[in-house]
Amino acid sequence: MYASFKSIGAYIPEKVLTNEELEKMVDTSDEWIIKRTGIKERHIADDSELTSDMGVKAGELAIKRAGLQKSDIDAVICATISPDHFCMPSTANLISHKLGLNPVTSFDISAACTGFIYALNIAKSFVESGSFKNVLIVGAEKLSSIVDYTDRTTCILFGDGAGAAVIGATDKKEDAVIDVHTGADGSYSDYLITPGGGSAEPCSLETIENRRHYMKMQGNATFKVAVKTLTKDVIDILGKNEIDPKDIKHFIPHQANYRIIKAVGDALKLDSEQVVLTVHKYGNTSSASIPMAMNDLYESGKLKNGELMLLDAFGGGLTWGSALIPFAGK
Repeated sequence: MYASFKSIGAYIPEKVLTNEELEKMVDTSDEWIIKRTGIKERHIADDSELTSDMGVKAGELAIKRAGLQKSDIDAVICATISPDHFCMPSTANLISHKLGLNPVTSFDISAACTGFIYALNIAKSFVESGSFKNVLIVGAEKLSSIVDYTDRTTCILFGDGAGAAVIGATDKKEDAVIDVHTGADGSYSDYLITPGGGSAEPCSLETIENRRHYMKMQGNATFKVAVKTLTKDVIDILGKNEIDPKDIKHFIPHQANYRIIKAVGDALKLDSEQVVLTVHKYGNTSSASIPMAMNDLYESGKLKNGELMLLDAFGGGLTWGSALIPFAGK
């Protein structure tokens, strides 16, 4: 039994936050943001719109496109760093309930921007072991709820949204997920961190006043490690599976920063037609980034059954991951 990538879906909130609007909030400029990141705008969820609500809309679309009924879903895995609630219940529990699924296994994982690839790896193992037949994986983020809009180093980067996919069982080897690599190194944990709210710094008046419940980032240091790590990871997964970069139809990287994407693409000698870019219109949506980009590709009619995709991501933790996948959708 093999695991196949059967469908993709996404949800993007309506509200748009432009660089020009950010110029009125912090000391920055549209020119500087585009030059440093490639981001022109990002989408922001409505106040009443929760992470789980966005995950539900993406999940419904993924299930429909897989040609399945909701009763066919055996498990739900949600990757998020902006859950509806701290600790419990998991956002996956809420997504499962709001979708009206059977009482199936559902849980969250926290791997920051690499979360979707981590969830894919878990779902692949579940399906290949025979534990489940169809697993819904969701990357959903309301990062606007944990972004400090007085901090110009972070508020220019992040947006909201959700993406989802169904990983299903197949006996066709040509449809199987080829390989998934994941890794992490906690020695860099302070490069990207939300310091307040956990056992290290329990919620208090002091942590609130010092804005410790928002994301903090060492931008330059993170950039350098990201480029080096991502380049090595994709070279490793291609080499292990004896696949030439020119045979990759779609390189779908985490959409964090155009300069990082270009550096990795150049290292692999990929041409521009192979590289999928959405960072300019969505910004960094963490675990939702890759499935949102893939969904754009699908809805544009450019993602066809059997085409080979290379996924690549890097996030807080620090975490990283890559995957080689033929698209098995219709």
